[in-house]
Amino acid sequence: MSVEIVLDTNVLVAGLLSNRGAAFEVLALVGTGAFGINVSVPLLLEYEDVLLRPHLAIPLPPGTIHDVLDYHCTVARHHEIFFLWRPYLPDPGDDMVLELAVKARCAFVVTYNQKDFAGCERFGVKAITPGAFLRYLEPR
Repeated sequence: MSVEIVLDTNVLVAGLLSNRGAAFEVLALVGTGAFGINVSVPLLLEYEDVLLRPHLAIPLPPGTIHDVLDYHCTVARHHEIFFLWRPYLPDPGDDMVLELAVKARCAFVVTYNQKDFAGCERFGVKAITPGAFLRYLEPR
């Protein structure tokens, strides 16, 4: 069984802004069986809202961004969240990600904002950067 994760929105942003970094490599592995991704309706709505913001200048047309999100919906495990213990983290958006990770029994939240997830280990979830996650996936 592969490791289960939640991708923080900043990883999708970074991966769609550039095809040269760890975030892009993680996105390229989505759906390959290297790991499982997990989503909820609120997280997908956040992905869409953020990825379509004009000031980010993601070099893809909106239709392609929607295709990426549709693909994520196709390959991800979907979850409804029935518990809310907010606020736990400083940012309510991060609480939403952590709640999903806990519900989905994920090992990791893959994020560039590890400090924002301080204390998530209490729930059995580790915040990890895309680069560190790729190293974790390397054959041992």
